[in-house]
Amino acid sequence: MRVAIAGAGAVGRSIARELIQNGHDVLLIDKNAKSVMPERVPEAEWLLADSCELSSLEEARLDRCDVVIAATGDDKVNLVTSLLAKTEFGVPRTVGRVNHPNNEWLFTEAWGVDVNVSTPRIMSALVEEAVAIGDLVRLFTFRQGNANLVEMTLPADSPYVGRPCGLIPLPENCALVTILRDGQVYVPDAEQPVESGDELLFVIPAEGEKQLEKLLAPALHPE
Repeated sequence: MRVAIAGAGAVGRSIARELIQNGHDVLLIDKNAKSVMPERVPEAEWLLADSCELSSLEEARLDRCDVVIAATGDDKVNLVTSLLAKTEFGVPRTVGRVNHPNNEWLFTEAWGVDVNVSTPRIMSALVEEAVAIGDLVRLFTFRQGNANLVEMTLPADSPYVGRPCGLIPLPENCALVTILRDGQVYVPDAEQPVESGDELLFVIPAEGEKQLEKLLAPALHPE
């Protein structure tokens, strides 16, 4: 897979290294000459250019890329880069970094963003996930599927403690995808019971989240 990353700062370089380790071809783009340091990621291609300029993206041959990641520290740049990649070059997948939470609402398909990654939101979710029991914590939003990845630590007073997964009447279009227990990852099946303290990961539409909370932790979420 060929991936172009706009922004060759610490974030962009870290993403590039990870992708290269996984066998992908990576192009790093940055308009700041001081940020173009091929010796930092020698396995990547480098381009000194402005990712908001159409001519620069033509030079980068974005039409040959499978993914474009807009990872600069400027939300305006990330939006314009994503929009150009999607509309002018037909890049199949775009990922936009959100630097300021107030701008997150802009990072949608209307601006050419398939997936947005908000560092403040992720950190907040991880804090909640670490301390919340019986509350759903939204970890990730799948824009194209209109669904969220959510987590709940099952409380001891849940009516489903000790019952098999297959007997839990989950809301419509909801799927239990993973059970985390004692440092182990379990792929749930119909016969496997859930236990108090299990971290349950679900994919569910936003409108079903309240129903899921009331189902699994009715004492905490009464009608």
